[in-house]
Amino acid sequence: MHKLHLYFIFTLLYCLPAAAQVQFPAIDVQHYNFAISLNDKNDTIKGAATVQVKFLNELSSFSLNLVKQNSKGKGMLVSAIKENNRNVPFVQDSDVLVINAVAKNNSIHSYTITYKGVPVDGLIISTNEFGHRTFFGDNWPNRAHNWLPCADYPADKATVDFVVTAPAHYRVVANGAKIAETNLSNNLKLTHWKETAQIPTKVMVIGVADFAVDYTGDVGNIPVYTYVFTENKNEGFKSYAVAKEILPFYIKNAGPYAYEKLANVQSKTIFGGMENAGAIFYFEKSVTSKGIEELMAHEIAHQWFGDAASEKSFAHLWLSEGFATYMTNLYLENKYGADTLKKRLSADRTTVFRFEKKRLTPVVDTAVKDNYMQLLNANSYQKGGWILHMLRRMLGDDIFWKGIRNYYAKYNGSNANTDDLRKVMEKTSGQDLKQFFNQWLYTAGHPQLNIRWKYNADSKVIELNIDQQQNVLYEFPLQVAIDSKLFTIGIKDKNTLVQLPVTGKPTDIKIDPDVNLLAGYEVTAL
Repeated sequence: MHKLHLYFIFTLLYCLPAAAQVQFPAIDVQHYNFAISLNDKNDTIKGAATVQVKFLNELSSFSLNLVKQNSKGKGMLVSAIKENNRNVPFVQDSDVLVINAVAKNNSIHSYTITYKGVPVDGLIISTNEFGHRTFFGDNWPNRAHNWLPCADYPADKATVDFVVTAPAHYRVVANGAKIAETNLSNNLKLTHWKETAQIPTKVMVIGVADFAVDYTGDVGNIPVYTYVFTENKNEGFKSYAVAKEILPFYIKNAGPYAYEKLANVQSKTIFGGMENAGAIFYFEKSVTSKGIEELMAHEIAHQWFGDAASEKSFAHLWLSEGFATYMTNLYLENKYGADTLKKRLSADRTTVFRFEKKRLTPVVDTAVKDNYMQLLNANSYQKGGWILHMLRRMLGDDIFWKGIRNYYAKYNGSNANTDDLRKVMEKTSGQDLKQFFNQWLYTAGHPQLNIRWKYNADSKVIELNIDQQQNVLYEFPLQVAIDSKLFTIGIKDKNTLVQLPVTGKPTDIKIDPDVNLLAGYEVTAL
């Protein structure tokens, strides 16, 4: 999902709270250095976070997100904040850390925050199915501040270093490139990972476990690795190797890969798959899952859409999930053929309609102010994917892919909303796409058609009467196949009446035969 990219686990996600985003528009974090110490005796972590902040206004204090220790003893307790070795006063609220430091507009300051505690969430400390202790970051949507002081929302992206000290038997994986691995005294080991690309906190992670590691090979200059639990080494190395086939498809079609490496990691978190930048986490049983190729295609697509080009706010989550859904469909279409795409689109359409009966909202859902887990739904995933499919059919493959590459090139390392995508696609195609975007992304529901037809033997035509049943009228092309001859009818009115020439009484009439329209319909022969 973000992150549960196994669609059948949606029900789990609704049970997991994610509070509203507390944002700080007067600051822009430039870089994080998280020094984290882990141990095998208890679940307390010790942290020293150096946060480099650019100030966008003159301030006498500013805030970061951090969950304070609660009455049950879980949460983070800050003991000191320093700038250039000078103590900085602070106040810790329940989930906000207020730092009382004076800063001028456009100045950059670095603060080192010393803290410790047992994470309430965000860093999942548990045991895997083999009884071995594991530590996995699990930050989506805004759960990073359960264990990391940060600006915990996707609009503030930064580079990050993770410097992890842990018992020496563990292997550590994180975002970026591994630049140091040093044995320390007392059977400890320090591992330093450095990510030089700007990423949101939702995809900043560490994974610490007794991993077996396989170097799968390079795709261009991108090294691909597999991290799995030692007991799953044989099947895990084999099944995760498909990543090396997936990566080239997105590089060719969407643009350059943004990160130093791609690590695919067996994990123990709440999601089926989580697209952490350059270090994707998959659920524990994924090593033997029949759906591993589909899951990996989805999460790897997120490296472009969601990680590198990120949504400005969760209302525009479809720019992550809809993209990853459709890019998966395109990868599978490319590998297995057009029939595979049609079957997947047909199944996705059914899922969208089923979801709308439970909750009728637009894809761009600004009504959700907290509990962002509820946005992991068929609107964000399958309907978002369907909208991209219809846009592709409207523009044609060449213009569609050119627009996607232009969008990625413009917003790689930053953030976009739905209007930003529309403007890029309009500039690329030379078409006005406001109607298309408004009806599919900002309007709840879908076209529902009542189609009646009859054959006129005298004039040898099929008379089609097409009624839009929903309240808001849509504009779209409707394809009809009559005895394998394809007709395209422009629909925009409440009622459309057309006559289609035929050679004789038809034996077969199909509506939307190539699965190109997100609409429901009933067909009656008169």
